[in-house]
Amino acid sequence: MNRPYNFSAGPAAMPDEVLQQAAAEMLDWHGSGMGVMEMSHRGKEFGQIYQEAQADLRELLALPAHFKLLFMQGGGLAENAIVPLNLSRGETADFVVTGSWSQKSAQEAARYCPAHVAASTQASGFTSLPNPATWQLSDQPAYVHICSNETINGVEYHALPDLKALGCDAPLVVDFSSHVASRPVDWSKVGLAFGGAQKNLGPAGLTLVVVRDDLLDRALPICPSALNYKTVANNESMYNTPPTYSIYIAGLVFKWLKRQGGIAAVEANNIAKATLLYAAIDKSNLYLNRVEKSVRSRMNVPFYLRDESLNDAFLAGARSAGLLQLKGHKSVGGMRASIYNAIPLEGVQALVGFMQSFEAQHA
Repeated sequence: MNRPYNFSAGPAAMPDEVLQQAAAEMLDWHGSGMGVMEMSHRGKEFGQIYQEAQADLRELLALPAHFKLLFMQGGGLAENAIVPLNLSRGETADFVVTGSWSQKSAQEAARYCPAHVAASTQASGFTSLPNPATWQLSDQPAYVHICSNETINGVEYHALPDLKALGCDAPLVVDFSSHVASRPVDWSKVGLAFGGAQKNLGPAGLTLVVVRDDLLDRALPICPSALNYKTVANNESMYNTPPTYSIYIAGLVFKWLKRQGGIAAVEANNIAKATLLYAAIDKSNLYLNRVEKSVRSRMNVPFYLRDESLNDAFLAGARSAGLLQLKGHKSVGGMRASIYNAIPLEGVQALVGFMQSFEAQHA
């Protein structure tokens, strides 16, 4: 029996075979007599899980040796504070505000350092991305922050900006929560990237931080020890008890991604899914997407019914068809299909088929 297709924006769908393996190992991991959530994070059993997860993710992300990979907690919202605590030195940080999440990042950072909005698309309803050539960067920002994929608003940088080409030597900080592992990353342009695992990498509870070595020793004196990137790196993410079960599940996802053919194969599948769904929306007389086509997200597809009185009927019909979690974020309304790595092409085909039949019924 096939499970329903879950289009939640996060916590999001997980690969079936990952969940099946976790269920099989729930009471006894590899003959250890313990489930993973019962293990000491300093024991040899969890040490093996942790080391394999680190190695697999470094391989998947093609991460250069001069970057540390940290497993932390608190999600992207906590990182909005942890980043300025570690990188700002109390100096101005620049923000490109392209949606709800980068807006939250700027607001939170302002608690710890001057936060300068170098560009914003709020006036146009966060449906576009500003050309980097138009950014009004500070003279010497401590860092420049972007959200590479806005989960709520459905806009995505398909190529990361090159700050050096703009004459800026500051590190680029990227919130890549909702596109990590969905496409390759050009690490030559990045100083730090962070993201919650609960969209493409695993369950809620694990936060991924990728940070360049030269940025590890900048923390403000008030930065809590457990949140200091240098301390976390020096202790291999074990300074405090890490989210062990979330790391274990994420490690299973990493192995699943490798079996799919790695990031290149995953990206090709994600392009196919997004192309199919956007084509159905654009050809429709009932549905519309308001984002500029060149910056549409491959991961989060917001769309609206031109007749919003049909919203409840659409959601009820979708649920009956085994298509779950399609209601848009409360701040923007409408619908949203999050089509992360674990959503197969067949799931998007099922969604498109339902959308077309619903439109035919209500023409």
